[in-house]
Amino acid sequence: MEYAFEINQLSFAYSPKRGNVLHDISLKIPKGSIFGLLGPSGAGKSTTQKILIKLLNDYQGDVRFFGQSLNELGQAYYERIGVGFEMPVHFNKLSGYENMKFFASLYQRHIDFEKLMIRVGLGNAMHQQVGQYSKGMKMRLNFVKALLNDGDVLFLDEPTNGLDPANARILKDIILEEKAKGKTIIITTHLMGDVEELCDEVAFIANGKLLEASNPKALKLKYGVREIKVEYQEKEGLKQHVFPMEKLASDAFFQQLIQEDRIVTMHSQETSLDKIFILITGEDHA
Repeated sequence: MEYAFEINQLSFAYSPKRGNVLHDISLKIPKGSIFGLLGPSGAGKSTTQKILIKLLNDYQGDVRFFGQSLNELGQAYYERIGVGFEMPVHFNKLSGYENMKFFASLYQRHIDFEKLMIRVGLGNAMHQQVGQYSKGMKMRLNFVKALLNDGDVLFLDEPTNGLDPANARILKDIILEEKAKGKTIIITTHLMGDVEELCDEVAFIANGKLLEASNPKALKLKYGVREIKVEYQEKEGLKQHVFPMEKLASDAFFQQLIQEDRIVTMHSQETSLDKIFILITGEDHA
């Protein structure tokens, strides 16, 4: 398997007096995957991301980008990555189109950003000053900026935060399309619904330490309860019963409900990623 990033024993301190904010983090991010970097505020996610996009260089450990040491990469590295920061940075007195035209000029190649602006719902506001944009519009413009140079790796920080479901759906569809092109996408978010829908693998970081890395399905199996909750019809109304999954075939009551066609709903009791987040990190991410 080819990896976009291979991180080995990564540690970092902003100053010796403060001590390390990252402690011996090791993980691999497969090429062509959507990877979720998760954890509570102040956990070390942003610091890790800043190292990966070469905003911070004085770290301990080894970071490799497609097999090459990150420290050995020069300005050409920025042609290969796209970054969407959580707090959009734009020129408020320029229009959305003028902003994208300027940022596109910083790269050797760029996409048809006008087409993408229209797709994310900014077509009518393309020539409007960004200072007049709503927060959601700025977030969508920020997303377009991250894709401007058609990079091999995309860093997206809270890409759908604050968006209505329709606009969030558009961005998530585009993210999945970028993955289908072979792009590697690293997402930091507190929206576990996005994680479950988009991410192939996730890593949980808290207090600067890597706590667990796996895929969402494996985590739900590991932390979930193998039970099925059945809602069934009785003369006096609806009732519920929980059955262990291992004994369904031999459970006489369950078989009776099936044969008599009394089951109204049936749900597995898998643990949500929200609960897994709290179980692993010990914190509520809300």
